Amino acid sequence: MPKLKIITFGCQANEHDSERIAGLLLQRGYELTDREEEADLILLNTCSIRRKAEEKLYSRLGHLAVLKRRKPSLRIGVCGCVAEQEGDGIRRRFPCVDLVVGIGQIALIPYLLGEKKEGEDKPGLLTPHRFHPVKAWVEIMRGCDNFCTYCVVPHLRGREESRQPEEILKEIDNLREKGYREITLLGHNVDSYGKGLHPPISFPELLRRIEERVAGSMWVRFATSHPKDISPDLARCLAELSSLCEHIHLPVQSGSDRILHLMNRGYDRQRYLEIVDLLRSQVPHISITTDVMVGFPGETERDFNDTLELVERVKFDRIFSFKYSPRPRTAAMSLPDQIPETVKIDRFHRLISLQNRISEHRNQALVGKVVEVLVEEEGSKKDPEVHTARTRTNHVVHFRHPKVQVGSRVLTKIVAASAFHLKGEVISFEALDGSRLECICPKRS
Repeated sequence: MPKLKIITFGCQANEHDSERIAGLLLQRGYELTDREEEADLILLNTCSIRRKAEEKLYSRLGHLAVLKRRKPSLRIGVCGCVAEQEGDGIRRRFPCVDLVVGIGQIALIPYLLGEKKEGEDKPGLLTPHRFHPVKAWVEIMRGCDNFCTYCVVPHLRGREESRQPEEILKEIDNLREKGYREITLLGHNVDSYGKGLHPPISFPELLRRIEERVAGSMWVRFATSHPKDISPDLARCLAELSSLCEHIHLPVQSGSDRILHLMNRGYDRQRYLEIVDLLRSQVPHISITTDVMVGFPGETERDFNDTLELVERVKFDRIFSFKYSPRPRTAAMSLPDQIPETVKIDRFHRLISLQNRISEHRNQALVGKVVEVLVEEEGSKKDPEVHTARTRTNHVVHFRHPKVQVGSRVLTKIVAASAFHLKGEVISFEALDGSRLECICPKRS
């Protein structure tokens, strides 16, 4: 039985595409492996939203070229955004690569490998092989229509296209029946879901239809939102729907109106703050995370200080920060006043320092609270009784218990906090059959 190794770079959409690739090839008799040395086929599913992700790919290909010299039968493929962007240029640069698979060509991988089945005229269905036993990605749309000046997504993944709600609900029904405890609805801009569908449907309407099916049995998350499309109806959903977790990832990118305009973000600083106020008025304990870019072309120290002031004012639970890097086909690549790397690095570290202080302060406020968590990982490398879980508000909690399983919902009392995670003590937990089991809190270590 041939062995397959998939290496994934980038966002949740790429992770879900890797599940599709795995599902397609497992149907063809492949077996997954974690070891590159024993693989017969290695596929790298790539991201090109930042230059660093491409550099990681090229570094990995250099390593795999050495492996292939030792094992000439090994086949190597590059999939995803870099494959879509660079095409056969990858094979010219890295002759060790056997196939290059664009974003819309996943179903053709068996054909490109020369493994078409006799009598088969069409590619097989892309039924994903889920990598997690109780958490699942559910794609509700593909592509993006926003054309932010720094972003390659619309150029590589195309324009927005929403799935029919019936298809989405059928997939969710199937996951519920298989015992999944959490789903994350995926789209590059989930808040614009439904545009162009007939009959028309909005994202909040989809959330309500999902609630009717999963309330009490599954948690629902979504990613990612665009501030320009956030509606009062979505805020009401976050407040009213029991299945919907009280967390939103709301990329701001910059706190400077001038930079937001250059980025073509479609909102200004004041509008973003109004959205935050709307969300917190509906759900006071909501967790808000964000993306922030430093060093966008033309960003002055004043612009950067505007970003720091916004971060201080909003007090995000967490931020994902990154340095601007020029991307092919994007408008920002040709903008004047590109920022020196030394300045980007300095601003990056100042931003992280501020956010770490805010995150620790917000997490410390949770100490003493009792929260419900879903167990995501059972045991750690150092201690098989220390588990990793996540709150509805997307905070990571570590706790010790001898019996808890992945997929259990656990009531924990938060006893310690850092900027990055929480530590809890178990009060009670729910077995996988849904029964609530009482237990004595283990002694704090």
